Amino acid sequence: MEKVVVGMSGGVDSSVAAYLLQKQGYEVIGVTMQIWQDEDVCSIEENGGCCGLSAVEDARRVASVLDIPYYVMNFKQEFKENVIDYFVGEYLQARTPNPCIACNRYVKWESLLKRSLDIGASYIATGHYACIEMLQNGRYTIKKSVTQAKDQTYALYNLTQYQLSHTLMPVGAYAKDEIRELAKEMNLPVANKPDSQEICFVPDNDYAGFIANYLEEKKSKDISDGKDVSQSDFTGTIPGNYVNTAGEIIGRHQGLIHYTVGQRKGLGIAMGQPVFVVELRPETNEVVIGNADEVFSDRLIANRLNFMSIEDLEGELVVDAKIRYSHKGSRATIKKTGPDEVLCVFDEPQRAITPGQAVVFYQGDYVVGGGTIIK
Repeated sequence: MEKVVVGMSGGVDSSVAAYLLQKQGYEVIGVTMQIWQDEDVCSIEENGGCCGLSAVEDARRVASVLDIPYYVMNFKQEFKENVIDYFVGEYLQARTPNPCIACNRYVKWESLLKRSLDIGASYIATGHYACIEMLQNGRYTIKKSVTQAKDQTYALYNLTQYQLSHTLMPVGAYAKDEIRELAKEMNLPVANKPDSQEICFVPDNDYAGFIANYLEEKKSKDISDGKDVSQSDFTGTIPGNYVNTAGEIIGRHQGLIHYTVGQRKGLGIAMGQPVFVVELRPETNEVVIGNADEVFSDRLIANRLNFMSIEDLEGELVVDAKIRYSHKGSRATIKKTGPDEVLCVFDEPQRAITPGQAVVFYQGDYVVGGGTIIK
């Protein structure tokens, strides 16, 4: 009997994933990843989603119902280095990151997979709405789930071939309401638990506040450790100028960490018409403001490439490109412009192409690959 470690977040999807694999004959072990940074119990209990103590208790109760072994593994350091530090660093460089993608690649798969294989498991499994297939060319790729509304392939584009070969995603073959029905049939205590919507380590969605607190704590620690504290470490928090697309100064902004491309609300500037963030310029600490038409572009450049269905990109390829999780995808042509750089040209201009976000390329239901938007 093959052994599989299921990453259990305390939600209904990962809980049913454990049940489905058990039903398929696998020896299932449930694991919740301890990634919260705060040791204060009250703070941890308030921190919901996949990070809080409530997640551990819910997952433990499900494991008890399924009669499977259950453990909590400490991944605090891996999460801090690969997700939180990355998240803050990207915002300070005027980019808008997707921390869930980083967590998937470097914590859930890289770190959890290694520990799982070390204890004799053949696979890890999650409750993601996606499917894994091996194509005729021998490569593994991610395929869209049967339910478009919950499809999570966008956040999984950068998994490696090795990681995919040791991964199971049983939930991808079901719609969300079917998963909840299965949970009810098995009397799982999380059958009606609502989905988590926010970034787990920023439960109030105040990204700028989180980053400011993070930087203050880092500054205090560096000073106590006798390290030099550079003002350049805090450039994203320093107020600067709003400029229009002609370069004229039209106001003052609060600091680049407060803004993202396409943003309209919270600008604190009156122009007599709706205006939007068109560009962030960290080199001059400027936020460029424009009208609705100026937020559109028909091309982007991405790096940090990872290909799935193909080994590498040769020549031009027509794909559907998705530029954020909520984006439906749009027809585009991609070609390499460097060893780790791709140019993506859309048939139709797209709104708010945002540096730091992922662009994921599809052919039909299959993920070709993707990268990080740089401009």
